[in-house]
Amino acid sequence: MQTITEDSLLRLKSGTDIRGVAIKTETEDVELTDEAVEKICCAFVIWLKNRLSKDRVRIAVGHDSRISAGRIKAAALRAFVSHGAEIFDCGLASTPSMFMATVLDITADASLEITASHHPYQRNGLKFFTRDGGLEGDEVKDILSLAYSAKFGDEQGSVTPYDFMSVYCSHLRNIIINGSENGERPLSGLKIAVDAGNGVGGFFAEKVLAPLGADISSSRFLEPDGTFPNHIPNPENSAAIASACEMVAKSKADFGFIFDTDVDRMGCVSSGGEEINRNRLVALASVIALENSAGGTVVTDSLTSDGLREFIENKLGGKQLRYKRGYKNVINKAIELNNEGINTPLAIETSGHAALRENYFLDDGAYLAAKIVILLAKLHKSGGRMEELISELKEPAESREIRIPILLDDFREYGESVICALTDYAKNRDGWEIEKENYEGVRINLDGGWFLLRLSVHDPILPLNIENNRAGVCGSVAREIKEFLTRFDKLDLKNFD
Repeated sequence: MQTITEDSLLRLKSGTDIRGVAIKTETEDVELTDEAVEKICCAFVIWLKNRLSKDRVRIAVGHDSRISAGRIKAAALRAFVSHGAEIFDCGLASTPSMFMATVLDITADASLEITASHHPYQRNGLKFFTRDGGLEGDEVKDILSLAYSAKFGDEQGSVTPYDFMSVYCSHLRNIIINGSENGERPLSGLKIAVDAGNGVGGFFAEKVLAPLGADISSSRFLEPDGTFPNHIPNPENSAAIASACEMVAKSKADFGFIFDTDVDRMGCVSSGGEEINRNRLVALASVIALENSAGGTVVTDSLTSDGLREFIENKLGGKQLRYKRGYKNVINKAIELNNEGINTPLAIETSGHAALRENYFLDDGAYLAAKIVILLAKLHKSGGRMEELISELKEPAESREIRIPILLDDFREYGESVICALTDYAKNRDGWEIEKENYEGVRINLDGGWFLLRLSVHDPILPLNIENNRAGVCGSVAREIKEFLTRFDKLDLKNFD
């Protein structure tokens, strides 16, 4: 196990979360030791008390299905209790439900979800919320800086087991009942399948859909298992989405959902067994968000297709702002626009993070699924199909993502220099037009498509995304870009093809 230093604690920062190795492997030592968790949680309580100017605080604590959750929770509770906090131990819980614990029922001052999202089983993390939402990156850094010197307090708090997930599920059921306007069992006659990937998402089938009349018999991997024996619980993972598509097609279900481990992201599957993910999911969420918000703006990440913009602006009558990658980036931008008086009901990333203004701009996969279920119930009653709502979305003939490692620990400056050089190259390349409305990397418009080279939010990687409306073009574009990149000796191009 690693020795605790100020630098080792700061290295646990992952954007707006804290993440690290929680189970020793052949190649990795444990980073989230009991001592590290205790120090971080002591620091959080101290930070929270100062922020709220309160002597005693109420904190809800939940965790996903990872096998390291029990150990980490025990360390967190020891720290919280030593500083006099009143703790609600919510047990197995989704990440969005822990934010909701600050505004529903418990109305805690803050909450903690122990999760590492879709990362491998040996990793885990800490995600803190206040009533203002998830912490910003600078706030996480402040807490980690404080953690090295933070110690146990000499107060005596309390721990109360609390089944908050039942409260949260009741909340979701009521949303569906009220939205569908079809009695207490509005999903009767519908067969809806859920692939939870052995994360915590099984509750959506068992405690939300089934009580409302849905047939959930074709659902799979609902049982929490932190070793994730069937597939990675990640709607972006090809094996995971293939599993969900097979589930729906084989059972002839009316619709399907797939969640990530902690249910802040989701993807869908149509009755025909086709995925509704990425651009399709953004299009469907935009249909929902703009229904009662005519002319509203949808903030997306940078990877959306030209066809999506055409769908949002021409078909739905809304506007799209294509912003930076990173769910907090799109959420914060949407909040900023609303504060400026610009009607912005939705922030959504192609990874499946979707945050609606009506729901605190919380990226909640189960909430978006509930809104989709309302649509599904109405369409079932009228004889319509979900796919028809996005049938006019134009999709590219082909798309590719190539991830290019940067062989430097201090990679950011080097990566930005590569992007600047490619931008200069594009200025003098016939047929390449630099996109003017672009907020990260360089996006180049081509005949029938585009490509984007950007720097990863967290990792020493330059992701290259290429799309085109004509088959066979992406390969030739990629070859030219690879040839250009060979001049940079700190890029690993061996797996580029």
